[in-house]
Amino acid sequence: MKASIVAVAALMCAGAVFAETPPPAPAAATSHMDNLATLLDLSDAQKAQVQTVLQQEHAKMKESFEQAKASGTKPDWQQMKALHQQIQQETLQKLQPVLSATQLKKFQIIQQAMHGHHHFGHGGPSTSSAPPAQN
Repeated sequence: MKASIVAVAALMCAGAVFAETPPPAPAAATSHMDNLATLLDLSDAQKAQVQTVLQQEHAKMKESFEQAKASGTKPDWQQMKALHQQIQQETLQKLQPVLSATQLKKFQIIQQAMHGHHHFGHGGPSTSSAPPAQN
């Protein structure tokens, strides 16, 4: 289960764009979306809508990073964090009419779990001085 949450979190993590990693293979992206659909108990219609919103989030993050890169500047960690938080809030607003209150809460929990793991794994500041628990 923990591996599934981490896998879903990786899909939602637009921060990978900042690290300039290649996009996931189509089969992997489908698998991640299937995992998210299972965890959130999404209907087929919800799954399509959530996938569209997450693709828009990813595209917006990528576009913002590419604009900064084209201008010859590289955003610092604080700027990236602020941008990421802003886009996440926009994503949550777009998902509110799509998901039930319970599904939205689960989505937020998955997102929070992913971001705690993401920052530690990529050398960004961690909210805790202790390393993550190993299960």
